[in-house]
Amino acid sequence: MSNRADIVPVTAEHDAEWWRQAAVYQIYPRSFSDSNGDGLGDLKGITSKVPYLKELGIDAVWLSPFYPSALADGGYDVDDYRNVDPRLGTLEDFDEMAAALHAAGIKVIVDIVPNHTSNRHVWFQEALASPKGSPARARYIFRDGLGENGELPPNDWTSIFGGPAWERITEPDGTPGQWYFHLFAKEQPDLDWDNPEVHEDFIKTLRFWSDRGADGFRVDVAHALKKDMDAELPNLEHLHRADLFRNGEHPLWDRDEVHTVYSEWRKVFNEYNPPRTAVAEAWVHADRRARYASPEGLGQAFNFDLLQADFDAEQFREIIAKNLAEAAATGASSTWVFSNHDVVRHATRYGLPKGGGRRGHGQDGVDWLLEGGDPSQVDAERGLRRAKAATLLMLALPGSAYLYQGEELGLQEVGQIADEDRQDPTFFRNRGVEVGRDGCRVPLPWDAAPAEGSSFGFGSNGSHLPQPAWFADYAENVQEKDPGSTLAFYRRALALRHELQGAESLGWQDSSDDDVLHFVRPGGWHVVANFGTAPVVLPEGEVLIASAEVDGGKLPGEATVWIRAQH
Repeated sequence: MSNRADIVPVTAEHDAEWWRQAAVYQIYPRSFSDSNGDGLGDLKGITSKVPYLKELGIDAVWLSPFYPSALADGGYDVDDYRNVDPRLGTLEDFDEMAAALHAAGIKVIVDIVPNHTSNRHVWFQEALASPKGSPARARYIFRDGLGENGELPPNDWTSIFGGPAWERITEPDGTPGQWYFHLFAKEQPDLDWDNPEVHEDFIKTLRFWSDRGADGFRVDVAHALKKDMDAELPNLEHLHRADLFRNGEHPLWDRDEVHTVYSEWRKVFNEYNPPRTAVAEAWVHADRRARYASPEGLGQAFNFDLLQADFDAEQFREIIAKNLAEAAATGASSTWVFSNHDVVRHATRYGLPKGGGRRGHGQDGVDWLLEGGDPSQVDAERGLRRAKAATLLMLALPGSAYLYQGEELGLQEVGQIADEDRQDPTFFRNRGVEVGRDGCRVPLPWDAAPAEGSSFGFGSNGSHLPQPAWFADYAENVQEKDPGSTLAFYRRALALRHELQGAESLGWQDSSDDDVLHFVRPGGWHVVANFGTAPVVLPEGEVLIASAEVDGGKLPGEATVWIRAQH
């Protein structure tokens, strides 16, 4: 165990703004740690790993959905917003976990899914059993079909997961009936956020989890709640008009009125001391992201710009400068992220021939997966080298840093998963087009050679997604003993981040090399990132941490260093 005495704890007077420069660790509960040997990670498994999380040095955990669910979309099809999936535990297990995390100085962020429920939710079951025009159906988006007998969907819109965005129901009397709208899977009917009852129920949910110890919320698909579903629904071609995404007039995405929802939520958050926090998952045009992150709204919005960028100095500098300026103008704080439960791990993306990613999964990552995910196509050593350099740069930036479970172990994407083992609905709905997200959701390796069980320490009876043999090399208990491991690197970087953090600003320093980014943070510590392959001369000072060995005052290629300058 490393010495944590150099970390300055967050004190009570700073509590209200703990989130502004927090290091947040995303846990995908079903793949973190299995306490009961059923192959699924669970809440007790998370509780058992609180010492590990404390040692890592993170400020908060963000829990992906742990609600009752049929897992039509990895838990984002929610049956009951105010309960725990019995396969993952109980409400009492949540309380125990939250208490253990708080005792370790770690905040708890809960994932909330307000755009849709599952088709098993009590509201939707009531809607199916109720007649057309009933209050139960008014909570969702139901429409009559076209054609002589309503046999055609209301229009030609398609869902995000492929196929039509409308599903026809059978009426209570057994006859073919109305159609309901679903942006995602058919098991995820969209709620109608023009219905006051929907507003009231989610406010109840926000209070429920806040009262149980949630310090904040990650808001899924935050830009889709409000929709313009007029009787004259436009066709699919109209939805693709680029101007609609920039002026708030798209029928489905990023409408201006969505912010009335979040102003309501902000009032609820501010009832608590300290106020509850929130971060929006809003894939919107960069010019429109600020409203989600405003102090009157959710406070933060995910910035996926670096995740989608190539490993390139010019792209990184432009993205960093733009987002910091945006945050300063709105009073929000920036967010930074490279990996999560929806994208190819960045240690793999950076090891592919193009070395980056231009869309959600990373263009290289998508192509690689579709071509079979062959490990021989990845330069894992270079990918990890670049990933560590990018992460060290990110951890030096003002704002919140979001980390995804397993990246601290340097995990690569699991590219080769047998079809019969896959679980992601995107694979089954779009086979041959989308391989799905299972490769970043394979359970974590905790033990290279466990005394029992068929997994690498995840649980005593295997794992719901098979772990490849090479996971043994990345196991936590192997890295724990190695001062040069990726885990040790993350721990040291996070400890220094706590020690050095100051005002949310930085000063760019000129560099004669286009492949080098150099900035100074308040307190006088320098950050130099070399995106090229040739070594570069460093300014004089004490090397605090580097992602690769610094030799003779020179930083090697594809590496980042933090330096305390000499005065």
